[in-house]
Amino acid sequence: MNINAATPKSTAGIVWPALPEPRAAALLALQYQLEQTEWWSAEALREAQMNQLGALLHHAYETIPFYRKRLSAAGYQPNKPLTAEIFARIPLLRRSEIQAQGKALLSQQVHPAHGRVTTGVTSGSMGRPITYFGTELAQYFWQAFTLREHVWHGRDIMGRMAAIRSELDDAVAPTWGPPTSMVFPTVSCATLGVRTDVSAQLDWLLKHEVEYLLSYPTNVRALAEASLARKVQLNRLLEVRTLGEMVDPDLRALCRQAWGVGLVDIYSAREVGYLALQCPDHEHYHVQSENVLVEVLDDHDNPCAVGEIGRVVVSTLNNFAMPLIRYEILDHAEVGASCPCGRGLPVLKRILGRQRNMVTFPNGHRHWPSTGYKEWSTRLPILQAQIVQRSLTIVEAKLVPTRPLTPADETEFAAILHRSLGYPFEIVFSYHQKIPRSAGGKFEDFLSEVG
Repeated sequence: MNINAATPKSTAGIVWPALPEPRAAALLALQYQLEQTEWWSAEALREAQMNQLGALLHHAYETIPFYRKRLSAAGYQPNKPLTAEIFARIPLLRRSEIQAQGKALLSQQVHPAHGRVTTGVTSGSMGRPITYFGTELAQYFWQAFTLREHVWHGRDIMGRMAAIRSELDDAVAPTWGPPTSMVFPTVSCATLGVRTDVSAQLDWLLKHEVEYLLSYPTNVRALAEASLARKVQLNRLLEVRTLGEMVDPDLRALCRQAWGVGLVDIYSAREVGYLALQCPDHEHYHVQSENVLVEVLDDHDNPCAVGEIGRVVVSTLNNFAMPLIRYEILDHAEVGASCPCGRGLPVLKRILGRQRNMVTFPNGHRHWPSTGYKEWSTRLPILQAQIVQRSLTIVEAKLVPTRPLTPADETEFAAILHRSLGYPFEIVFSYHQKIPRSAGGKFEDFLSEVG
């Protein structure tokens, strides 16, 4: 049984046709709409987005002084339709502004139909975390897009799920959890903390015999490599799902090599919700236009063309507690061409990560680096590496070796790194027993301290 053919949960005593409970029925109704709108043209989707943004901006103008001042300066008038020209004049919302403004971005007049206002904090992987506010309705949309992702990829809801993430304990929940369990009967979901030793994680997966695995890309890589090294198979595994970090192209190949399965990635942010989901037919991503308006902008704040890489700027469409309008989320992405699958949802070919993940050359040029992982991981006794650019000429190689590296080993690693980064940086070696993940459970193999 997959989710596309599943029968929804029904009111007690009603076997057929199913009569879902009210919240589940609303989720299914919203799912029906999403199944229509994903096939709309790009023009129709943009028009609908502007209509929704018009309602949101009117609310922000009337109930949040910060936005009233900003929107007025851009020429916005609440009694007139929102145009693309006026929208483009609204200044970008910086992360530092969200941190500085705090509750000044919070509306005090959220409609009761949107439910209670909740608060959350981002993982803090960018340094100082952001406190954000949302409504129950905004969370409801998050659940709807979770359900869409399951539907797109045709998952068998009678398959066992495993999640290895931060802030989780070693436990087994009776269902996949909301929203899936609100609508359909599911089986169990096993959970485990990502800081568990990788070998112990693999033993845990073998014990639970799961069909679906959700974790961070770097953790999936470690598990796949451990599986190959130990020559053990996850025989029941059907799919790997990833979130929270960049997915290197070779990781997909590694999952096929280790387990014979594909990888499906999710692009989301706690303060925004779903930004893009992997296409069911291709490895690129579809922007979730019913949830956010995504712009990819160059260094002059102009829209990037197909094939160009730029900064991701997002505007939420349904969070009336703390609207985020033209929020520069500090990710970078490559704009993709229209998808052959026929969906009108915009395409992001690649998600490239944060500005701090770019290497900067002494002449000021920047690009997305490779650390030479495929070379050093097979040729040198190194379990884990993180490269930190300390200045325009110096990088630190933080290494977890299986044995002390010889001078010849260090010379070989330096040569690999120079080729991969594209510049002969001075390399300072430091050795560690373990390189910890961030508070949010993420790991980045390259970090830059260059402004």
